[in-house]
Amino acid sequence: MKNQLKVFRAIKNMTQDELAKAASVSRQTIYAIESSKYVPSTILALKLAAIFETTVENVFILEPSDFSAKD
Repeated sequence: MKNQLKVFRAIKNMTQDELAKAASVSRQTIYAIESSKYVPSTILALKLAAIFETTVENVFILEPSDFSAKD
């Protein structure tokens, strides 16, 4: 899954730390999401979208491989 967190942060001129505080998570969590090392929970994804006043689908984009069965 790709995400546009960095883009939305730039538009709002927010640091990772500021976004982390707004979402009540650590800066490391924001870094991990932006680096595609961590997929957020549904609640966190909804919070992040709300902070940027957009939809989850605008922040997080499914890739074709996300539809493949994983063992």
